[in-house]
Amino acid sequence: MSKPQKIIKKMFDQDAFSQWLGIEIIDVSEGFCQLKMTVRKEMLNGFQIAHGGIVYSLADSALAFASNSHGRKSLSVETSISHTVSVKEGEVLTVATKELSLSDKIGVYLITIINQRNEDVAYFKGTVYRTSKEWSPNDE
Repeated sequence: MSKPQKIIKKMFDQDAFSQWLGIEIIDVSEGFCQLKMTVRKEMLNGFQIAHGGIVYSLADSALAFASNSHGRKSLSVETSISHTVSVKEGEVLTVATKELSLSDKIGVYLITIINQRNEDVAYFKGTVYRTSKEWSPNDE
């Protein structure tokens, strides 16, 4: 198992919310993460579409995993999302991250969320602060 995979596994194993979402980790490498989940009935709002916070949370988990995969503990400082297509119960969402910028202190990521028909349903942009704390072997 690679160092990024070990870090993400450690994070995921302690992340009850991502587990509740039903997130499946598809792929991980330095600065990259791909996740998948299925929208369940309890994730719907009063319009019977996925609550915006569900799609946001999936993307936010991808941001956390991708930004920490370099080995430095990183925390989000600014995030935003644009929803482009409504999401219904039973749809399978996949997210993939793109690292736009990485410096000593700041990382910027674009996360695209697609459904099973390969339609872009949302775009999420996240900025993280990269602390000086490394993931130690005990964390992995």
